[in-house]
Amino acid sequence: MSHPDGIAPHGGQLINRIVTGTQREEFLSKADFLPRVQLDERAVSDLQLIAIGGFSPLTGFMRKADYDRVVEEMHLANGLPWSIPITLSVTEEVAAPLEEGSLIRLDDSTGRYIGVLQLSEKFTYDKAREAVKVYRTDEEKHPGVAVVYRQGNVNLAGDVWLLERDPHPLFPTYQIDPAQSRAAFREKGWKTIVGFQTRNPIHRAHEYIIKCALETVDGLFLHPLVGATKEDDISADIRMRCYEIMLEHYFPNNRVILAINPAAMRYAGPREAIFHALIRKNYGCTHFIVGRDHAGVGDYYGTYDAQYIFDEFEPGELGIQPLKFEHAFYCKRTLGMATTKTSPSLPEERVHLSGTKVREMLRRGELPPPEFSRPEVAAELAKAMKV
Repeated sequence: MSHPDGIAPHGGQLINRIVTGTQREEFLSKADFLPRVQLDERAVSDLQLIAIGGFSPLTGFMRKADYDRVVEEMHLANGLPWSIPITLSVTEEVAAPLEEGSLIRLDDSTGRYIGVLQLSEKFTYDKAREAVKVYRTDEEKHPGVAVVYRQGNVNLAGDVWLLERDPHPLFPTYQIDPAQSRAAFREKGWKTIVGFQTRNPIHRAHEYIIKCALETVDGLFLHPLVGATKEDDISADIRMRCYEIMLEHYFPNNRVILAINPAAMRYAGPREAIFHALIRKNYGCTHFIVGRDHAGVGDYYGTYDAQYIFDEFEPGELGIQPLKFEHAFYCKRTLGMATTKTSPSLPEERVHLSGTKVREMLRRGELPPPEFSRPEVAAELAKAMKV
């Protein structure tokens, strides 16, 4: 589908639910009269992403028809692919007095008025079904499942409006929303753009697969996630600093745009890989890197399940091209980064460490080897972990 900014957003139109002018004044004037619902960090992220078009074609939190079909079949009720339920869950006590058809004031965790929901539907749902279908497990130790089990039993559905798009408190210069990223790609003359998602600090294996992808497209959209993550994940400010170091020393800056993805992590593995790809499509990417155990946690997903799931959709149905990469490592025989597709080495000739192993090394006061992490990045991580 053609679009003035290159690839069409998912569903064909970039959604904008940031309210302005008289409608905003009207909502503000009702601040003290509307029933209130307080959003947690993830719901705030979801509200923002709906409003800026990152979740196009969604205009609000999902109605039951969309929710059920997404959980069961990874499609919206209208047939468009979508893999993760976007819901606003509250307790029965909160839901009971709320009337369908009415406006609801949405507050953040500090009680600040940030948005409005036009409540079109209230519905209960089966948490165990959502857990098993979306996360492939009903174990509460899975961080995504734990969130589902903790949240309220009633989903509030309906269109939303965001009162104001505030600058990100930590990374205002990297807050590039979908309309802006699309304009930036157009300005640079990029026709093909590859998106890269991570919640971990960048290391040599990431660098290798990103650069392999960059050889085949016009530009790179480096798009680390800065929404809610697990407690033991390395914080967003440290990760962003690592990206800045890499761009300063190891990438051609005229072919890379670094921006933040305000989404929260779900840790839904394969389904989240589809979700991440569709978000990047909305930001204007034509290609998306899917690596080993994308958005995985623990041992819940097979190593390449997040790549196989793309084959469950019809060719062209997603509207963005996945670039599937094997696990990269430093090859001691060829003295460079490689994968099993390109390296003749034996397993003992390969250096590959997981993010978990690196965190353990840093906590022990050890720096990751240069085969794993660029020295400037290792030093930044060490400083952050107070080595």
